[in-house]
Formats: sequence, structure tokens, C-alpha cells
Amino acid sequence: MAQLGSRRTRTLTTTVGLALTASLGFLPAGAASAAPAGAQPAAKVSTDGPKLSYVVNTRANHGTVKQVTKAITAAGGTVVAAYEQIGVIVVHSQNPDFAKSVRRVKAVDSVGATRTNPIVPQAVTETGAEQPLTAAQAEAAAAEATAGQDPMEPLQWDLPAIKADQAHKISLGSSRVTVAVIDTGVDDTHPDLAPNFNRGASVSCATGAPDTTDGAWRPKAGESDHGTHVAGTIAAAKNGIGVTGVAPGVKVAGIKVANPDGMFYTESVVCGFVWAAEHGVDVTNNSYYTDPWMFNCKDDADQGALVEAVARASRYAERKGAVNVASAGNSAFDLAARSIEDTTSPNDTTAVRRTIDPRQCLDIPAMLPGVVTVSATGAKGLKSSYSNYGKGVIDVAAPGGDSTVYQRPEAPATSGLILSTLPGGKYGYKAGTSMASPHVAGVAALIKSKHPYASAAAVKALLTAEADATACGAPYDIDGDGEIDAVCEGGKNDNGFYGAGVVNALNAVRW
Repeated sequence: MAQLGSRRTRTLTTTVGLALTASLGFLPAGAASAAPAGAQPAAKVSTDGPKLSYVVNTRANHGTVKQVTKAITAAGGTVVAAYEQIGVIVVHSQNPDFAKSVRRVKAVDSVGATRTNPIVPQAVTETGAEQPLTAAQAEAAAAEATAGQDPMEPLQWDLPAIKADQAHKISLGSSRVTVAVIDTGVDDTHPDLAPNFNRGASVSCATGAPDTTDGAWRPKAGESDHGTHVAGTIAAAKNGIGVTGVAPGVKVAGIKVANPDGMFYTESVVCGFVWAAEHGVDVTNNSYYTDPWMFNCKDDADQGALVEAVARASRYAERKGAVNVASAGNSAFDLAARSIEDTTSPNDTTAVRRTIDPRQCLDIPAMLPGVVTVSATGAKGLKSSYSNYGKGVIDVAAPGGDSTVYQRPEAPATSGLILSTLPGGKYGYKAGTSMASPHVAGVAALIKSKHPYASAAAVKALLTAEADATACGAPYDIDGDGEIDAVCEGGKNDNGFYGAGVVNALNAVRW
């Protein structure tokens, strides 16, 4: 079956810009040796290996973290950040035996290298020029806008698909609600984002430690526009210009976790969730998978530690009240299958072909307990051609766009992709489960606005209860070549393509 883009990112992008373009079982506690937490290694520590980043998981209390930190230093590690709230310590080390040594330390649950490639300075590359929206295109879109619509809203077929246009007549959402975009950074100077931007909840976590320098949350020149696009889908202001977000009255924050190459490493993701938890965030959107492994296998010492670290961080954010929403992925995988062929991991060195069991090898954070996992639909309401799926894995579905050839929208919309904001005051089209997830985050924000004292669990329950149940439908042959491209299992109210159904913004503001 034809694919719209690579598996590496959760977004499938076009450059046709409008200036505009395009119950989880965790690792058992580490084997406890007789050595105390702060014991010195018996042999001289080597420091001539490649510089790698690690997460060390231990008990979440100050005393234990302090003791383990001493052992980390003795093993040739340098602490970058210690998240005592969840017992996760981010470390750099050039000792080739660092992980092996620290795993023997009492009170250490697990240790894992967060990458397979040494830490090196990242080169920033320029991206291609955006294709500007012509005056004729802008005028045509604005001419179709009705009273109360922003000029480009007629091109946003995704809003009526979830009844967001009707919801806006009742409520735009509350400015007391904040959605954090954990992503590549958000350009808060964009005129459609600036009115709703929450600077106090924004940060860069790209190094694994929070950087609160003003503007650190923005993508730099040449870096990905992904996070800015996601932010617009959630909360682009209804202000008479550009596009409209699903929840245009709520606040949006940028938590930058990607490095300049667009890699989302564990230490950064952990930092992002903890920051959100500590800064009053109500919803987090996670349109990525944690690099370098598309699937992290719990029986692997390194990968299992990464699962544990991100799970601790996401659970902490939820305990603090945040609803965590994540994209299901763009590989057309059945995440409920007995096995999956992963040919793209690790993606920071040379990928190897491996057969994984998705019950034991998880796409994180999407497949973690408590996270709302989102599949994508196109303009005809069918599962998008690229979207991952899976009975018991997908919670809800939302518009993520699809090839216009496969699913063409009704006029006046012209593209089957999702239109949103881009850095520099621009707008553009993208498609992917990356674009579906922020629709759900926006609806969750509307629910939180309607029910400000609702717990994260209550908001999630309403999200699924209010969704429009969507049956599997006819055999799925999205490209019309006579071959079945995916099999949907389950009934109308719970199936592998759409979960509990397509989210409904109108119900979110009425119920």
C-alpha cells in the first residue's frame, strides 16, 4: 500500500504551503548486590569511551537519589539532572562500563543508555524555502468565510469533522486551561498563537534539563516546524486572521524536547513531562516516539530502563492532573498484532531488522498505561492510509489528514491534509497521527474548561464517552487496488481503527 511519508516522524508533510506550505509490567528492581549505594568501583574507571547519555532509575526520595548520585560519580558519570520526584537521574559518561557498574549498585532499579550514537555537537541545516500563498488563493479562502469564521477556516475540513465549528458557538474554552505541546518547539511570536501563549509553562528540555532562557522553547532557524503546527491545531486564536484551533480560548505552552536534528531522546521527554507536572499543565500533547527505538523492549536492559523512565514521568504528570495524549504512529502497523517487523531502529546509527512483540516492546509514550492513544482519519472519515491501529491500543480517533487522492474533502476545502500555523507567521499543510493527536488534546482542553475540577481520569472518561462511535465499515481498501490494506477488529463502540470513536468537540462543551 502506498505510504505518504517516512516512518521516522509522526508527521507526513507537504510543501504546498500557504505561506504558508506543509497493564504494563516494568523491569524488576536491579539485582541487589552487597555493595552500598555509594560504593567506589573496585577497578580504575575508564573515561576514554564514547560520551553517552543514560537514565538511572532508583527510588523516588532525596536520600536515595543522593546516595546513588555518589555512586554515579564514582563510576565516571556526570549528573545532568536529578528528578527526585520520580527517581530518574540523567547522566553523561564516557566510561564504557558505566551502565554495567551502576546496575550493581544497591537501590538502583535500572540503567539504560538513551542513544546508540555518541553525544556530538549537532549541526543546524537550513530548510527549503516555504511556498507562499498567492493573493488569489488567500482571497478565495477569505471569500468563502462566513460571519464569525477566521479567513482560512473554510479550508479546515477537520473542524466540522469533530463538530468544533459548532462547539465554538457555545464555548472557545477557558484561558485557565493550558495544553503543553511537548515537541520540537513552538513559535510564540506567530500572530495566531501569541494571544494564547503561556510563557510561564514553556521551556526547553532538549538537553534533559530545563532551560528557562526567554524564547528557549522556540524552534531555531533550520529546525523543525512540527511543534508550531501542532500548537495551532490546538489553540490558534479566533482573532480574525489565519486559522482557528480546536480550543481557541485555551492557553498553549511550548515544551521543546527535540534536539536540532529532530531527535526526541528519553532524558528530554522525562524532563518535559516533569516540567508539565510542576507547572500546572492540564493536557500534554505528544506527537512523537522516543528515539532511537520505535519500539522499546522491556527485556532489554537499556530499552527497558527507557520505558521505565518515561512511564514514571508520564504517570507523575497524570497524578498532578495532566491528561497525556499521544499519536499512534504512521507505519500502518497493527499494534495489537502478535509480531511487528521493525526495520527502522535504532535511528541514530545503523538500523537493524528485528521482529518484536508489541505487548513487550512499546512505542513510548503512546503505548504506556494512562496515555490516550490516537489514530488518524481522513476527510472521508476513514482511517488514514498510514495510521497505526490496534484493538485495545487505540483509545480514540481524530482528523490527521490523508492523501487527497484517497480522501478528498468537500469544497471549499481543497486539500486532504491539515492546515495550521508554521513559524514566522506562516501557515501550511501536514498529515499524520501527529496532526490527529492535537485535535484530541484540544477536545480534552474543552472538557477541562467545562469541568475545571475534573481529574485527569474523569476527563479521559468523558473524552471516550463523548466520542462518536464509528464502526469498522466495509473491508479496508484505501487505495482501491482490490487488496485489503488493514483489518479492523471489534464492534462499533470499540475497535482497532477508531477505538471508542472520533472525538466530538460539541459534546465536550455541552455535557
